[in-house]
This record gives sequence, structure tokens and C-alpha cells, in this order.
Amino acid sequence: MDVFLPAILLVAATTWTTRVDGQVTFMAELSSRPAQKLSKYGWYGNVRLQRFHIPEETAIARWTFTVTRGNSFYCGQHNVTVYIRWGAPPVINPTDCVFPNGTLWNPSLSLILPVISQNSTMFNLSDPAPGEWFVAAHLPEDDGRIEQKGFPSCTYFFQPQLSVRRAVDTPVLPQDAFLTQTASFEQPARLKLFVPEFASSLSVSVRDCSSGEAAESGNCWLLLSLGSASLLQRPVTVNCSGMSCSASLVNPPWDTWLRVVVESSQVNRSMTFRITWSYTEGCKPRSVGLEGGDEFKKPQNSSSQSNSTSANTTEVSNGFSFANKSSALPTSLTVSACMWSVPVLYEEVDVLSLRFTAANGSNVSVTDTHPTLLTYPLPSQATGGTLNLRLTLNTTDVVLDNSSSVLACFSPWAPVLQLNHSQPCRTALFGGYGVAVNTSSPKAVLRLPFPQSASWYLTLQLHCNSSSCGNASVVSVVPELSVSACVEDCGSYGECRLLRSYSYLYAGCVCKAGWKGWGCTDYSSALSYGRQLLSTLLLTLSNLSFLPAIVVATRRFYITEASVYCFTMFFSTFYHACDQPGVAVLCIMDYDALQYCDFLGSVCSIWVTILCMAQIRAIAKYTLFMLGALLIAMSMQLDRKGLWNMLGPILCAILLMASTWVYRGVRRRHCYPPSWKRWAFYLIPGLCCALVGVCLYIFAETEDNYYYTHSLWHILVATCVVFLLPPEEKQREALGWSRGFRWRWSWRPQICGYTLCESSKQELYTVT
Repeated sequence: MDVFLPAILLVAATTWTTRVDGQVTFMAELSSRPAQKLSKYGWYGNVRLQRFHIPEETAIARWTFTVTRGNSFYCGQHNVTVYIRWGAPPVINPTDCVFPNGTLWNPSLSLILPVISQNSTMFNLSDPAPGEWFVAAHLPEDDGRIEQKGFPSCTYFFQPQLSVRRAVDTPVLPQDAFLTQTASFEQPARLKLFVPEFASSLSVSVRDCSSGEAAESGNCWLLLSLGSASLLQRPVTVNCSGMSCSASLVNPPWDTWLRVVVESSQVNRSMTFRITWSYTEGCKPRSVGLEGGDEFKKPQNSSSQSNSTSANTTEVSNGFSFANKSSALPTSLTVSACMWSVPVLYEEVDVLSLRFTAANGSNVSVTDTHPTLLTYPLPSQATGGTLNLRLTLNTTDVVLDNSSSVLACFSPWAPVLQLNHSQPCRTALFGGYGVAVNTSSPKAVLRLPFPQSASWYLTLQLHCNSSSCGNASVVSVVPELSVSACVEDCGSYGECRLLRSYSYLYAGCVCKAGWKGWGCTDYSSALSYGRQLLSTLLLTLSNLSFLPAIVVATRRFYITEASVYCFTMFFSTFYHACDQPGVAVLCIMDYDALQYCDFLGSVCSIWVTILCMAQIRAIAKYTLFMLGALLIAMSMQLDRKGLWNMLGPILCAILLMASTWVYRGVRRRHCYPPSWKRWAFYLIPGLCCALVGVCLYIFAETEDNYYYTHSLWHILVATCVVFLLPPEEKQREALGWSRGFRWRWSWRPQICGYTLCESSKQELYTVT
């Protein structure tokens, strides 16, 4: 259940209103989500995804999208793109990238919301399909500028709300029996009927239509609608005229409730009519499920045990579920049979990972006289992944001629049981996906990102251009269906990441090295190997600019400072060698550990350099070194990319240095440092290098120029250390470095009469 269900129910309980419109009672419900900060689109992880539930028999749904700017300074005008989709998250392509081969998708409804300070937009949908609806929003495409965390920036917040008006006592339309109803333009008649499994067609008929006026008693003036609105598919609508009319559906959705709405096309006029419906079963298997004596093959790598059952399963054994919409595959097809229904089992491998296989083995027999049907119940938790269908024609036993092929139709909610080249692969209310395999193309791949939660049906049938297929009347096809988190695991230049929107899990590909697209297969802006290698060399070798700083610090006997610079140079080099987006990557340890040590060393280098410039007493300086390092390590663990993690130690060190310099200047009545050469040739150039480096780091870095601007930042920071380090301290004897360190111990007793005094033991420690 949604994590917001208690809050939704609380709001709904306070806002429900009851109103009787003719024969149906309506209630209003309201659900809301908290505001979320929007991001510029770079990959699907930048999209803010929200999930809503629309109950059964909802007459109208109204979304309210509110976008608010989070700061007061001028940010210009930006457009927020909002996507709406039923059944699964919307598949979007705002950057017009190339999708992987075999990937099919339908564009979702999108709304463009211009935002200046605050904007609210409403979207109404009549007779929406019940179930899960997903709303996604993002800012325009990312311009590549790297924004440092903590600095003020333009922020926008997105908050969606949903209000629905649903019927609570919709009448059930009886089969083969008339029901008298009254409809008007303002108050349409709302009914529902249940479509059973294996229904091949249904028909809804309206008769004896009258308006109560003798002059126009023969005119019906009614609109008859079947089905719900799901944005991509609209209900089937028939404009009635005369005293009767009917609407038919071929291949209606199985095992579900179907909405029937009848309304008057004339304003301020009520119509009375009688309505009924009927359906036909074109083909139904003799038996359902697996019998006790049936045998099936299990995959060898069964790894999980499952004890749960659902409405679409009848038996679970060792992690495998058997769909109750399949029958055992017969050894020979009888003349009276109309289809082969193959039992299917599925295994839950991992998060967003399912595997479906035929229960009687991987090979499935396909004939030219009757279709072969496989049913795949897709649970709702799998809609955040990618549905992969692979068909392979077994050409070892039977060889087809070039004019023969195996046709396949993959459709949700209902199967298509009549396959040929002239008939499209679609049902009455939903579209399907058609593929074919033959001798020249024995393999076919179909990928559906973010599939809808439904029962998916795969229909296979052999088609021959001649009147008879001859010896090749039965062929073998290997259907492989699975659900994976990402398409082909995002390839070599991408990383599949698991995303979460509250309790809902979905996945997306984050690409690197200039590759882009849904599966990181679009190489139109990819970086060449030479540029990747150049980026790695610049970012790593630029850290060697710390060698002069290490040498200068060592020669001036700042050994602790030199050790910190060595630490920073080492971990910055290998962190950037591991942080590369392409294939020129070298990681000597865990990436997170390298990043932590790099950030820690960078801030500690600045900390010890400024404290060294203050030239305070040794005991105070080394105490502050250790205390500052511990506090910096703690803050880096909390938030290593935070602004104050770097700015806080720098400001404290500068404040301490300025205080000591002012104190010495006032005490000596002279500017400190007293030498103008120190200011002109060391301090001012060092401060200029530091200022230019900080400006590059904060304002100039983008994803395109990162490898040379950040390399220049390394060089400037290391150079400013060489200029800013103070000269060698004059009183080195107190520190024990100028003349070496020697230790001597001696014991000389004193004679007190004839006894040895305890105080005669002398320990002499000499430092020369």
C-alpha cells in the first residue's frame, strides 16, 4: 500500500460529500503528495515520479499541478514538463535519443507548465481507467553546469493533487436481460458488466428508446460508450439514431469489469431506454491448469523458495508459479481443438527480475491450423523494469521455405487468436506488438520499458503463403520472457540504478562518457577513447603539482604539512583515476573510500597551510592541526559535499591568522609581515592563485570542461601553497630539527656516610 494511504484517507474522510444524481450515488475523494524539488533532466533519476490510485467506477478525475519557485531572486522563465500515464511510469525521451534495438514504447501525455513564480494547472479526465496512475515532472534538459552544493540556486517545487468523483452503487448490467434506464445530458446512465475469460466478442444493445414526446419518439439521440479512458486509448463510442442501436467489441479484455455509459446528446432532454448485453466464446481449452500426471521441466538454477499465492496462480512449488489460464500441452492436436494452451511458470529472481518459462520445456510447438497461446501474468511490482521477449525458431528439425514464417502477437488483457499478415495485432481496446521469425531471421527481440501490470498473452501461429505448409506443418519455437531492471544492463557505458518513489521501485540507466539514451546506446555525443585517456591523464598527473609544495615544506622543516600534502596528492590522484566515466579507469580501493580521503585531504591541506601562515607556537599549532583534522573528518562523514565542510575550516583558520597578524602589527607598530618583498613576491601571487582557483571551482566547471578546469584547479591550489608557506622559523632548536636529537642517560651515586642515599640516583637527559 502507498505510504500516504493514512493521510489520504484522513483527507478523504473530511472532504467526502454524498450526492444522488438520478440512480447513482457519487462521492468525492482527495489525495495529495508533498512538494518535491525539481531537477534538470539528465537521466530518468532526475524525474520526480508520483503514484496515484484511481478507484473503480470513477466518473471524473482532476489533477492539480502546482509549481512554486523556492527563492526570491530572478531566475528567468522555465518550463516544467509533466507526464501522465496509466498502469506504469511514463516512458519519456525529452532529449530525442535513440532507443536500443527492438525497444518499443508509446509516448505519454505531456503538459508544459510555464513558471515565473507560482503556477497551478488543472487537468480533467472523464471516465478514467481504474488502477495505478503515474505522474512525472522535470525541468528542461541539464546544461551541464556543475553546481556546488550549498550555493544559492534557482529551485522549483512540484506538488500534484488528485480529486476524484466516483460512483458507489453502479448497477450491474444483466446478460441477455433488458434493464430500463434513463439518461440525460447532465446525468448519463452508468452501468458495468463483467467480461469472463475466453470471451471472443461482446455486444451491448439499446432498444425502445423514447424521449417522452410523441413528435420525436422515434429518435434516440443517445451516445453509447464502452470502456474507460487511459489517454492512449479512448472508449468505443456509438452515436445512436432511431429507436435502437448496438456496440460490439472483438477481442474484449478478459476477466475484468467493463464500463458502459449512455448519455443523451440533446441538452435538457431525458431519454428512456432498455439495455442488455451478450458475449460469445470463440475458443476455450478443454481443461485448465496442470493435471496430477502431467510432467514438466524445471530450470536447473532454481534459487528461491516461495510460499505465496495470488489470484493469477494455482500452485507454487520451489519458487515457481503456474498460471491458471493455461492447459497442458497435448502430445497430438485433435481435430476438434481450437488452440494449444501452454502452461507457463515464473520465477522471482531478484528485485525487478522475473523469468517466465514454459512448464513442459523450452520448445513450444506451433502449427498452421490453430494458434498456440501462452499467458504471462505480470505483477504490479514488475512495472518498474523492462519486459523482454525473445523468440527463437528451431531450425534443426524442420526447415521452412522462404515464404513461410511464424507470426506472434504479444498483447495485454486479451489475446489475438486469429493471426495473419493482413490483420493488425491489437484487441478491442488495447494495442499489441507483432513480431515474426522465419528461416532468414530465426530470432526476434522485443523490449517494453515500464510494462503495464496485466495478463500478457503471446499467440503463435505458423503462416504459409501456399495453401498447405507440407511437411513443415508443425515447427518448434523457443519463447523466452523475462523482466529485468534495465535494458541489457545499460551496456558498457552505463550503470543500472534502482530508484524509489516512496514504496514504489523502478530502475533507470545513468550513462557516462557522453553516451546517452534509454539503454545508453546512443553514441552521437560519445567521447572517444583518446579523449577519455586525456581526461584521465590530466586529472591524475595534475596532482603532481603538489611535489614542489612538498619539497618547499620539507626544506623549511614543515614536516607535518608536507605529510598532509603527500596524503592529498596520493588520494586525489587515484580518486580521479577511479572517477572517470569511460573505460580508462583504475581503482585501487573502494570508490567511496577514495572519495572520502580525497575530500578530507583537500580540506586538511588548506587548514594546515593557513595555520602555518599564522606562525603561532608549536604546541598550539599542532594541537589545532589534530583538533581540526578530527572535526573535518567528522563533518566529511556527515556531508562531504556540503559548502560549510570546506568553508567552515577555511574561515576559522583565516580568522585565527588575521588575529595573530593584527596582534603582532599592533604590538610592533608595523605592518605584519614587515617585509614588502614578502607581500609582493609571495603573499599577493599566492592569494591570486587561490582566488582564481576558487572561481574556477565554483563558477566555471561544467561536465564538458571538467577534465581541464579541475586539473587547473589542482595546479593553482598546489602553486598557492608554494607561495603562501612562511619562511623557515629561526628558533629551530626548540623544535629539535636543526642539529639533530641525542639522548643520554647516566647514573652517579652519592655517598652519605656508609649508606647509599635514594636521592643519589640521577637521570640526565640532554638535548644537544
